[in-house]
Amino acid sequence: MIRFDGQTQYEEDVLLEELLTDTRKLVLYNDDVNTFDHVIECLVEICKHEPMQAEQCAMIVHYKGKAIVKEGEEDAIKMMCTALCDEGLSAVIE
Repeated sequence: MIRFDGQTQYEEDVLLEELLTDTRKLVLYNDDVNTFDHVIECLVEICKHEPMQAEQCAMIVHYKGKAIVKEGEEDAIKMMCTALCDEGLSAVIE
């Protein structure tokens, strides 16, 4: 749908900006090995989550099977993904 109120231009600008940046998503998967406490600690230490945010992400991962836990520049997300995997968590970059 084309609108002439500026909305279409805004959407195009956002899509172009997404293409020009190296923004990636860090996805954490559920597993039957790690405890909630370990996952929360890792999210706080590695992803710089606040404790409440880390707890909420851990719950989403547990009940939904996965969750996007961080978005950002590719290099930073790669380092976080590697660190989470080194801690025994299942994480991927999308």
